[in-house]
Amino acid sequence: MSDTVLTTPLTALTGVRHPIVQTGMGWVAGPRLVSATANAGALGILASATMSPERLRDAVREVRSRTDAPFGVNLRADAGDAAERVRIIIEEGVRVASFALAPSRELIARLKDAGVVVIPSVGARRHAEKVAAWGADAVLVQGGEGGGHTGSVATTVLLPQVVDAVDIPVVAAGGFHDGRGLVAALSYGAAGVAMGTRFLLTSDSTVPDAVKARYLAAAVTDVTVTTAVDGLPHRMLRTELVDALERSGRAAALLRAVRHAAAFRREAGTGWVRMVRDGLAMKHGRDLSWSQVLLAANTPMLLRASMVDGRTDLGVMASGQVAGLIEDLPSCAELVGRVMAEAAAVLGALPRTAPS
Repeated sequence: MSDTVLTTPLTALTGVRHPIVQTGMGWVAGPRLVSATANAGALGILASATMSPERLRDAVREVRSRTDAPFGVNLRADAGDAAERVRIIIEEGVRVASFALAPSRELIARLKDAGVVVIPSVGARRHAEKVAAWGADAVLVQGGEGGGHTGSVATTVLLPQVVDAVDIPVVAAGGFHDGRGLVAALSYGAAGVAMGTRFLLTSDSTVPDAVKARYLAAAVTDVTVTTAVDGLPHRMLRTELVDALERSGRAAALLRAVRHAAAFRREAGTGWVRMVRDGLAMKHGRDLSWSQVLLAANTPMLLRASMVDGRTDLGVMASGQVAGLIEDLPSCAELVGRVMAEAAAVLGALPRTAPS
């Protein structure tokens, strides 16, 4: 663990030692990675969208058995059982709740009343303004460099927009992997950085070795944005499967989506009625067609094929562009220590201006 300490509004708000967040990646951010991150002094976020509520409670307790440090849980705000998952977070004493989409004003209030820190993720200034007005404690803003579902505005353009628009701490995501990036984000006014791909590529990550090897071998130009998986812009490694998905017709894609929806229903313990409700919420919240809603069922199971089963031929690999810059697999403790040491070195090398 690094001796370097940077106290920011993020560390004060969450109680972590370092202003670094490990994002809640589905099938990746499980108890082992989250607890290793927390023990390294950063904020680990447990991904719950791919878990049943019962598994979520067990996972939270497993993290708690591995660390005394604060950690968080990521939720899908549009899920039909979001209120049940919020109840579990409150009952289990989780420090932070993060959201992939803007949570309702009611969910934010319920969490805050219980002393839980609420940090939604956003991809636009107006979304940050909305959740700030509803009482969110901080906001995570991801630029287009980030992996998974992403927008088209670069972090260097989006981040200062959001920092200027809200009075709550802003965590920067998209394109961060080292101490130089942390210092750059702080200079923009952020309270810390969030990293997904960089934490995926650690020795504490449970992602199969063969999959990690594909990431390490990737160049920046091997990371692409496609809508072929679920109809929405999705940043991932370009593979033979991605090429095949982009070549396949809509009928084949929809048939595959229905098959994957059935598989995900079994995996996450979700009934068909709830899945339909979730689909309606997704359709309304994002103005999607029913074809796009069905295609969205591809994502969890295609990600699982790679991130859990190691089948890079059958699965997709969400990835930030920084995958092309990463060359090793440190432990979370080594990674966090390195980032903080690099940040200290960068800050120490900045020219000092004498008073006029």
